[in-house]
Amino acid sequence: MTFSILARDRETGAIGGAAATGSLCVGGWVLRGNLLAGMSASQGASPSTLWGEDVLAAMQGGADAATAVEEITQADAGRAYRQLAALDLEGGTGAFTGKKNTPEMGSHAFSGGIASGNMLAGLGVLEKMAGAFQAASGALSERLLTALRAAESAGGDSRGLFSAALLVLHPDRAPLTLRVDYHPDNPIGALTDLHGRATTGDYAYWARKVPVLNDRDRGLD
Repeated sequence: MTFSILARDRETGAIGGAAATGSLCVGGWVLRGNLLAGMSASQGASPSTLWGEDVLAAMQGGADAATAVEEITQADAGRAYRQLAALDLEGGTGAFTGKKNTPEMGSHAFSGGIASGNMLAGLGVLEKMAGAFQAASGALSERLLTALRAAESAGGDSRGLFSAALLVLHPDRAPLTLRVDYHPDNPIGALTDLHGRATTGDYAYWARKVPVLNDRDRGLD
């Protein structure tokens, strides 16, 4: 009941993901990331947040995304109701879709990223999402939002949408983690508005002063 995209920016080392669903709180359920490991999207009829964390741990331990997904999804009696996608730091991807999720469902890998979904209006949603990301310009966060809008325009979640989320991790910038947990009409539009507010003005100025992976001692001076 969700569509998501994970992607890597080769030039900056940033990694990120975006997701939307016809239910509540998609960001908390689906998106996870670690600059020392990669990104994950755990979703499905009965999503496992444990899968999302465990696949990151496996990648941080040295497994590529495909190996990590295969390892994590095997030992779970409820795997048929779950879906998992992962992106490693080299841009490699892995995915699993349990057979008891609601069609249409699947994943679509592309260079440096992967799109996944279930309860979709059609599998073309994933191709449209990936294609829009690859054709877009601008910051990684902006390209991910473009991909979400393309997925919605292609039919998206067959029930409509109630929540949307964006997570971008950058070695030289503060984490950008934005969530619209419920919006009755236009969660992707609300997320786009929130992104604009978070990346301009006083908030963006302040965010440029906090510690980051490549500068752990950065302060307000």
